[in-house]
Amino acid sequence: MKLSIIIPVYNESQTIGEIIRQVKAVKGFEKEIIVVDDGSNDGTAEILKRIKDIKVINHKQNQGKGTAIKTGITAASSDYLLVQDADLEYDPQDIPSMIEPIRRGKAEVVYGSRFTGQRRNMFFWHWMGNQLLTLITNILYNTTLSDMETCYKLMPTKLAKSLNLNAKHFEFEPEVTAKILKKGIRIWEVPISYAGREYRDGKKISWKDAIPALWTLIKFRFIN
Repeated sequence: MKLSIIIPVYNESQTIGEIIRQVKAVKGFEKEIIVVDDGSNDGTAEILKRIKDIKVINHKQNQGKGTAIKTGITAASSDYLLVQDADLEYDPQDIPSMIEPIRRGKAEVVYGSRFTGQRRNMFFWHWMGNQLLTLITNILYNTTLSDMETCYKLMPTKLAKSLNLNAKHFEFEPEVTAKILKKGIRIWEVPISYAGREYRDGKKISWKDAIPALWTLIKFRFIN
């Protein structure tokens, strides 16, 4: 099995080298590593130039995480793809367990759930926001997900390319989930570990991002 691993990155010079090292170290499948540098200005681009065996795509200006992921999806050439954040919150060693349901023919799309595996406790209001958005997803789309907002979403590349994704920022997660569920695809979840970082370490998402996420869920359920 060959997997395209898309790493959107914006000003992650402190972690980008390490996350790529961790991704490369994972065994059990062939991988294509696609790094989309979304206009970093902290030296990230210079670090990427020194790393071998990766495909780097540069955005001249910062356009948002969703746009960076879409660029990576367009460039992906493997049968399956997965998004990997660059901030070390997600452990690439969990990827093989996500691949297993697909190898066994049990699933088409697999999400890694941060709330059923080992984790460092996150901020209460982040947890509440995640739980609320996941609950609304379950109500609107008649499913029972435990972690809609997870970064770890494994799916066929052909499916991802067919979704006509529009999200520019953090609303990527609800949009891709909504469009997968509207196709009648049931999502398989596996436990993953999670080590959420602090704002002082560069965490970017905030409670304000819940508002466009909520609107995205409603929009694609009733309008689009």
